[in-house]
Amino acid sequence: MNFELTDTQKLIKETARKFADERLAPGTIERDEGSIFPAEFIRELGELGFMGMMVPEEWGGSGLDTVSYAIAIEEISRVDASVGVIMSVNNSLVCYGINKYGSDDQKQRYLRDLAAGKKLGAFALSEPEAGSDASNQRTVAIRDGDTYILNGTKNWITNGSTADLVLVMATTDKSKGAKGISTFLVEKGSPGFAISKKENKLGIRSSDTVSLSFQDCRVPAVNRVGSEGEGFKFAMTTLEGGRIGIAAQALGIAQGSLNASVKYSKERHAFDKPIAEFQAIQFKIADMATHIEAARGLTYRAAWLKDAGLPFGKEAAMAKLFASKTAVDSALEAIQIHGGYGYVREYLVERYLRDSKITEIYEGTSEIQRVVIARSLLK
Repeated sequence: MNFELTDTQKLIKETARKFADERLAPGTIERDEGSIFPAEFIRELGELGFMGMMVPEEWGGSGLDTVSYAIAIEEISRVDASVGVIMSVNNSLVCYGINKYGSDDQKQRYLRDLAAGKKLGAFALSEPEAGSDASNQRTVAIRDGDTYILNGTKNWITNGSTADLVLVMATTDKSKGAKGISTFLVEKGSPGFAISKKENKLGIRSSDTVSLSFQDCRVPAVNRVGSEGEGFKFAMTTLEGGRIGIAAQALGIAQGSLNASVKYSKERHAFDKPIAEFQAIQFKIADMATHIEAARGLTYRAAWLKDAGLPFGKEAAMAKLFASKTAVDSALEAIQIHGGYGYVREYLVERYLRDSKITEIYEGTSEIQRVVIARSLLK
């Protein structure tokens, strides 16, 4: 693995950083407090080529590598993790899944606009009874001529109320268990497809998270992705890449916490000198920086392995596990360094803590990541 970024990767980093600092930073508090979806900025990210970064140019994407994608997610999430996860879901789960498993017809009809940011996608796997136990799908899809009839409920769906298209996993043959699950492309506005409960969340509040319901929702058979029974494989393979995106999001949150801590420690005085001169503060900052660099190494390595066409599932799980813990720990330390000011919204770091916690939960909890890592080592 080459640790020197290419000129293209450096440009991606600079572009994402400038966008985050100049466009996203001014309104982060207001969007967080009001749970305001950043529609304008998502469109702008699409124009920059950041909503379909790994999609080949022939299908309207930027044709970039996964390392470039991780760099961009980190820089965006350093300022606004809500925008980071919206971008991550569209790139890692939706665009990647359609590009890898979809037909040319599906790519033509959906992938081009998704990659260009003209449309937004969502990924619907989780259900009330199927979180970590993802194979326990209660949503069913029954073939009826040239359509499927979907019935069921999905929850914890990022982009669920704002997406134009949803990738839905549903059981087509219950007798086959995990091998009886299939994937469908469901358009917003389809009869029988409804958006129900919107969650009032602790963090990433300007990213919408909702429940979806399907009641006799007819989906054209041509909108099935791959063959019947390939849905669970589709979901697990896609989530492997998604974990790199969430690791990068966590990395950005951690870096934001560190940056805020360094700045504040130089400005805040106690006992007639900056608190940055106290060893207790220096040790906190040193530990934060060390863990962040380690998390970045794990994340970039997983991305590099994916780009090289090598197995990366274990490494992606390691990256997400370590980066998410680093994000939570860094945010906690940032609040401690800020003291009372860290507990109020004006100084931003309390939002880093609220945003960080979900990275230990979604796209596979930390416990699931440990299962993935252990099974890889012990098989």
